[in-house]
Amino acid sequence: MTAPHPQGPLLVATGNPDKLRELREALPGVELEPLPPEVELPPEDGETFAANALTKARAAWTASGRPAIADDSGIEAAALDGRPGVRSARYAGERASDEANTALLLTELAGSEDRRVAYVCALAYVDARGEWLFEGRCEGTAAEAPRGAGGFGYDPVFQLADGRTMAELTPEQKHAISHRGQAARQLGEWLAAQRQ
Repeated sequence: MTAPHPQGPLLVATGNPDKLRELREALPGVELEPLPPEVELPPEDGETFAANALTKARAAWTASGRPAIADDSGIEAAALDGRPGVRSARYAGERASDEANTALLLTELAGSEDRRVAYVCALAYVDARGEWLFEGRCEGTAAEAPRGAGGFGYDPVFQLADGRTMAELTPEQKHAISHRGQAARQLGEWLAAQRQ
């Protein structure tokens, strides 16, 4: 059973249906609603995931007057000085597909002995009382080629210590360890504490 937030459902400041789906899966018991089409989000031009997440959550809160959350996340490659980082969704161009972004990352890592990557997520919550930030990080290596049909984004090339990619995990397995799953659990625990 879904427990309502004291101020009603939370608005999710994203136009990405995959992120909305994953946040719903990772936040059982928390009612989440998609961003109304009339609410326009600002460009993601911050220097950090936290800055972008807060900017989007603030925009949704300001436009709607409703408690809002926003996620900004991406992949950082050690050999590329942390790229793609905050540009993960636009790495191969402004409207690049997940496949194009992934292909560019693998091309840039070709021949590199250092294939360490990290998934990073900042999840912001904004309401009339203020702003809160929850962050998660997951370490792995870049696979030589995409594997698996689950997840989205860079999941097919994000390889875990056991050799599986994020795209080869069930949603439950992914949320248990992923950057977004970690941040969502922190938010869920914080929301539960607010209700007590």
